[in-house]
Amino acid sequence: MQFAEYLSQNEVEQIHDASLEILETVGVLVNNNNARDIYSRHGCKVDTETAVVKFPRNVVETYRWAFGPSFSFMGRDPQFDRTIPDDRPVILTGSSAPNIIDPDSGEERRATSKDIADIAFLINELTGYDIFSISTLADDAPADQFSVSRFYPSLKNCLKPVRSNTVNMQDLLQVLELGAIIAGGKEAYKERPIISHHYCPVVSPLTMDVKSLEALMFLTEKGFPVYGSIVPNAGLTAPMTLTGTLALGNAEFLALGVLMQMIRPQTPMIYAVLSTVADLRTGDYAPGGIENGILQMAHSQMARFYDVPSGGYIGLTNAQVNDAQCGYETGMNTTAALLAGADMFNMGGLLGGLMTFDFAKAVIDNEIALMLKRIHRGVEFSKENLALDVIAETGPGGNYMDKMHTFEHMRTTGFLPNIATRDLRGPWEEQGQPDAHSRAMNEARKILTRDNPAVFSEAVDSKIRERFEGLVSGNAGWEK
Repeated sequence: MQFAEYLSQNEVEQIHDASLEILETVGVLVNNNNARDIYSRHGCKVDTETAVVKFPRNVVETYRWAFGPSFSFMGRDPQFDRTIPDDRPVILTGSSAPNIIDPDSGEERRATSKDIADIAFLINELTGYDIFSISTLADDAPADQFSVSRFYPSLKNCLKPVRSNTVNMQDLLQVLELGAIIAGGKEAYKERPIISHHYCPVVSPLTMDVKSLEALMFLTEKGFPVYGSIVPNAGLTAPMTLTGTLALGNAEFLALGVLMQMIRPQTPMIYAVLSTVADLRTGDYAPGGIENGILQMAHSQMARFYDVPSGGYIGLTNAQVNDAQCGYETGMNTTAALLAGADMFNMGGLLGGLMTFDFAKAVIDNEIALMLKRIHRGVEFSKENLALDVIAETGPGGNYMDKMHTFEHMRTTGFLPNIATRDLRGPWEEQGQPDAHSRAMNEARKILTRDNPAVFSEAVDSKIRERFEGLVSGNAGWEK
């Protein structure tokens, strides 16, 4: 598949050069002492009074050649392992929304660990999704088990790779301990780390966090799968031009990537972003804007320049309900990103600019994901697929419906949607005129009222609950 390109090769090199200038002359405010020490030991200039680190060009150029060219996600069941870019497009849910649309009342409320369990079960069964990026927070989590109360119901109900973050080192160590119990021990977990970690350690503009950076550095040193996202917001935390935002975000990616390679050369990388343009009529966050797709296209082109996979939060929506706006914002931005070569899509299930999860939206996004994968398959050009023998046999004015060739290809050539309707108006009216949202909710209910194939064995679950006293139940499923 050839990729759409916004930038010429000369423009790609100009963005790279501009990012080097930013890092060398402006620098990055690094609030983490250990990170500053690492930068200093490897040739960067650290101002001890301001905590600003400046990066000589030769240092960036040296370490960017060490970027690992692929990234692997591992699941409880190895059949669901995914590596990018080879397995592109890899589809994830959006993550860490505080709220959920209650499936019974239709009202927005705080999400709980039970919701996480149900979503994990749903994502396990929806074939368009490859990875469960934990969709919500858990309002019922005990104070000392905030993160493990999210990872436990996720891993208990999903055989696919699970990805999320933690709030501090104590939580991270708990989550790693949980992973080791599930895997059968620390060495087994080290061999197959079934949890992937994600943080936003760079706060635009050009500032590095303390706690999230500490976690990322720890995981990098240990060799566990982890990556960071870059999130410039044009007009607020980045220049109010797309090229300025691209140059700033690219500089932030390089600063983080160089640090990871200084810690552990050949560390796998993802050029992951959520670059947006603020709606300055109100100051509102606008991740559903088409500029999100445009910037992802350009970032993906920069990722190919650095020979690393790309992607991020793409296909989000600012719509508050599962409506036409929701569909076209998700559909247009993800299609643009796919055609430009993005490998990873955090796109599923969220409304209201990352604030709220909706079960029907997740099911509809599964159908969009399957369409994206069909686009990626393309026309599958071959002499056999030209079908010249069938064309000759059928001749002018003939009919292809009764041909064995049609029977053999009818389930694979065209994507057959489950949610989108293709009924004529009469049959559709006889069914009660269902819209996409109601059909998607019916599909979610079918899945969540059947047996869950992903649950832990009783022995594993007992070990977990013995270690984490008072842990949330983690059980999934809706009443029939």
